[in-house]
Amino acid sequence: MGIDERRFEAAREKIIGRDRERQGIGTLSEKTVHAVLKNYYAPDTDMHEIPIENFVADIFTGTEIIEIQTRSFNVMRRKLETFLQFYPVTIVYPIPHEKWLSWIDEESGEASRKRKSPKRGNPYQAFTELYKIRPFLKNENLKFRFALIDMEEYRLLNGWSRDKKKGSERYDRIPTRFAEEVCIERREDYMQLIPFDLPEPFTTKDFGKSAKIPAKLAGTVLLILNDLKIVERVGKQGNSYLYRVCEV
Repeated sequence: MGIDERRFEAAREKIIGRDRERQGIGTLSEKTVHAVLKNYYAPDTDMHEIPIENFVADIFTGTEIIEIQTRSFNVMRRKLETFLQFYPVTIVYPIPHEKWLSWIDEESGEASRKRKSPKRGNPYQAFTELYKIRPFLKNENLKFRFALIDMEEYRLLNGWSRDKKKGSERYDRIPTRFAEEVCIERREDYMQLIPFDLPEPFTTKDFGKSAKIPAKLAGTVLLILNDLKIVERVGKQGNSYLYRVCEV
């Protein structure tokens, strides 16, 4: 399913236009990215916040559960243990694609001018969270949508460094554009994350270079892809494992 720009704008208008402009930033109990995506994936609010087996699903369509997870996947383990027994579960994980950052002075409430972050998001960033739910990844009922979204991020100037930025608290993120969606609905879908120009065999360093991601993240990605038999280890080169892509 491609991105429905009209539906995304309608979800933004519903959450940001109606509530934010009237009340100001950060006044909803639900954070903005979470609220907008919930309304994007399920415009019918009758599907929202449905009790299922002692837990509450963000969205229940009648046949499927959709969870919008903006923070650590650690907190999802008990939910997944229960939900996956009964229904297919799709986890939507928003990743900042292009980000504009603004700082809020806690005393005055004033926000600084927005500045564009030099960092650009990519779907590989989801693997840091996937690692936290490794035991569930082979479950055929579990699916993912990595939502790459342009965002405005607001942070409080309350960190421990002299400029109060390091260690600061994120206040809210306002989605501005749905840039890309990477869907993982079956094991084979992970193949789309294998760079086309990899040598054969390849090391973690080779993968990181081709995917344009840090070596540490490349190691996490390959650990999970090895678990899922998308890649396999075929030897070592010095202290580094050698991998090849499996036939899927």
